[in-house]
Order: sequence, then C-alpha cells, then structure tokens
Amino acid sequence: MLYQSTRGGFSGVLSAEAIKMGIAPDGGLFVPENIVKIPHEMIKQMVEMDYKERAVSLLKLYLTDYIEKEIYESVSSAYCEEKFGSDEPAPIYKINDNTYILELWHGPTCAFKDMALQLLPYLMVRAVSKTGETKEIVILVATSGDTGKAALEGFKNVNGTRIIVFYPFNGVSEIQKMQMITQEGNNVYPLGVEGNFDDAQNGVKAIFT
Repeated sequence: MLYQSTRGGFSGVLSAEAIKMGIAPDGGLFVPENIVKIPHEMIKQMVEMDYKERAVSLLKLYLTDYIEKEIYESVSSAYCEEKFGSDEPAPIYKINDNTYILELWHGPTCAFKDMALQLLPYLMVRAVSKTGETKEIVILVATSGDTGKAALEGFKNVNGTRIIVFYPFNGVSEIQKMQMITQEGNNVYPLGVEGNFDDAQNGVKAIFT
C-alpha cells in the first residue's frame, strides 16, 4: 500500500515512511492511494473478534510494509490492560435494540485520542528502523487541549524520540494545562505560546515545511 499527499504534490510512499515523516513535503497529510474494499465475509469474521484482533486485521491491509507480527505486537502493547483497565479498550454497551454506546475514554488520559496516540509510538519506532533513520525523532504537536496530554502520555520515555507540544498559554483550561506541564517522562516538553491554537498550529506546520 502506497500513500500520497492530500495536496497532490507527493506520492508513492510506503506506510513506514509516511508515519516517520508525519506531514508530506508539500504540507499535505498522507492518505492511502487506494481504499481497500473489505469483502462481506471478512466483515462477518470480524464480528467475532475483539478490538485488538479487528485492529490487526484492518491495519495489515494498509501497513503492508509491516509484517503481521509487528502489527500484532504494536497493537497488543498499545491496548493492554495496564493502559486501558481491561483487555477490551473500547467496550460497547447495549442500551436497547437500536442503541449502543461505544466507550472511548478508558485510556490513560481519558480522552478518545488515546485510541490513536497509544498505538502511534509503537508504529513510529518500527518505522524508524524500517526506513534506516539514524537521527533522533522529534515529534511536534500543536494542541488546544486533549491532544497534547494524550500525545505526551503516548510518547513518554519512548527511546529515540522527543516530543514537544505547543499549546496556547491562555487558550486551554487550567486542568488541561496542569495535565501537560506535570507530565512525567524524560523526553517530553510542553511549551505554552502566546496566541491561539491557530498560531501554534501554523508554527508547527512552518517547521515541517
């Protein structure tokens, strides 16, 4: 599976390279060049799977330069009981025959963004190895609140990486600010900036491009 920029100026990139780069050289986001059509039989099989098994089944369709064992180990490490409180990170509860609730707040920061940001570091570490990168990876994040804490928690103490989170100093709630500035980890750097979220985001994009 190859990936291309949403701005059309960059394409033909394998998933590991796209994960490592984060943003395409033309400033766009990486998306698959093709969307995999999932056969009905596979959907029926996934009904019987747990969350982690479904994640592996879907990810291996798009991360074709990762072997299944790498994906399985990444998913198992990300969605473990230690981080999500049980072996089922996203439980579904039935209210009635027409209403179900999917709970996405069981992660370490109680934000739905934990679902992605607990997995990304494991894929990132493998992406660095696959692409032959020897330099330290620095993750730059702009946040208006929840993303910052979830990203800091996900990447804390991940070898070979540092993460810098830019947030509007007066543009987040006090609890969000405290969550970020008290984050544990030897590679985490939350930084408050003057201005709003757009200022923080534009600054990060300017660094990338």
